[in-house]
Amino acid sequence: MTYTSSLLRLLDERGYIHQLTDAEGLDKLANTQVIPGYIGFDATAPSLHIGSLVQIMLLRRLQQAGHKPVVLMGGGTTKVGDPSGKDESRKLLTSEAIDANIASIRKVFERYLTFGDGPTDAVLVNNDAWLSQLGYVDLLRDVGPHFTINRMLTFDSVKLRLEREQPLTFLEFNYMILQAYDFRELALTRDCRLQLGGSDQWGNIINGIELTRRMEGKEVFGVTTPLLTTADGAKMGKTAAGAVWLNDDALPAYDFWQYWRNVDDRDVGRFLRLFTDLPLDEIARIEALEGNEINAAKVVLANEVTRMCRGEAAAVQAETTAAATFAGGGVGKALPETVLPRAGILLVDALYELGFAASRGEAKRLILGGGARVDGEPVKDEAFRINFRETSEVRVSSGKKKHGVVRSA
Repeated sequence: MTYTSSLLRLLDERGYIHQLTDAEGLDKLANTQVIPGYIGFDATAPSLHIGSLVQIMLLRRLQQAGHKPVVLMGGGTTKVGDPSGKDESRKLLTSEAIDANIASIRKVFERYLTFGDGPTDAVLVNNDAWLSQLGYVDLLRDVGPHFTINRMLTFDSVKLRLEREQPLTFLEFNYMILQAYDFRELALTRDCRLQLGGSDQWGNIINGIELTRRMEGKEVFGVTTPLLTTADGAKMGKTAAGAVWLNDDALPAYDFWQYWRNVDDRDVGRFLRLFTDLPLDEIARIEALEGNEINAAKVVLANEVTRMCRGEAAAVQAETTAAATFAGGGVGKALPETVLPRAGILLVDALYELGFAASRGEAKRLILGGGARVDGEPVKDEAFRINFRETSEVRVSSGKKKHGVVRSA
């Protein structure tokens, strides 16, 4: 359909919309009032990774269109664990660890959203405030009648775990009930009319919509984004070296910048629409570039995303380091580095310490396969030792795109 509201037009033009519960109703509502809309994030680590970035950008778009973002931190649901896409139960965290994670995660949201007390200012709320106050018998009596085991067993988060014959605890089985309760609570206390999320959350969003309608007679809406994968089918958020974290202290800015600089050519335009504020006509011009010019487009992508997530200085330093490292063969200031004793270190250990290999065994295979270099020279001896007799600094490379510095103490 053709959307009339600035909110749905913006989401549609930039490629965020996968499913809507009532497109016409939401479009009409967005034209008549400020809509508080929320997305939930569990606090299982001190940082979110880029798999959550499209959801963060969704809240940014909501605010850009004149509506109110509600960041729901799952202080309560983190104690339970979302079974979606998992083969085993999450490690249970203490309340203190969850609170520390929420405080750390908030720093990233403050880069993307404007928080405050105004009608379209973002707010951050913690579902532990109400979930931990629920009495078990009261929850069973008030909410339980609106869920059937028959239907709960059909949801992918449950069905797929059981099909793989992996245990699903009763604790996790309750997750979808608590998430539905969140929507009902936010609809009552903050007039939240909209929940947004990834396509894997569609079932949970529908549960919340139905529970809110049955218990409160209130009409609310849901929007999901497409499953975000790279052009080669890989899931966003993970690389061979591990997760691409959003927080500054979880991943160096240079590594963050390099992730975006090295995306598949086919992903550049789509990622510019999703993860940057560049105008659509400028993005159309950039994604039409071909040949070596596409590399310039990737630098634009890397700069724009890094600037938004890590700040202007981090983006400039990352680009400068990349230029010095790749074009000039030098050592840029922002390269990942490790400081070692004067006596030196095995190349295997250096590759592992720099994060270029997930294990020392993987580092050995990298060396034997010809993928490791020291100061630009290939090394195929797994027993090779870096020493500092003539220099205090050595550049270590994994393939053509990963570079780091090993310095003596």
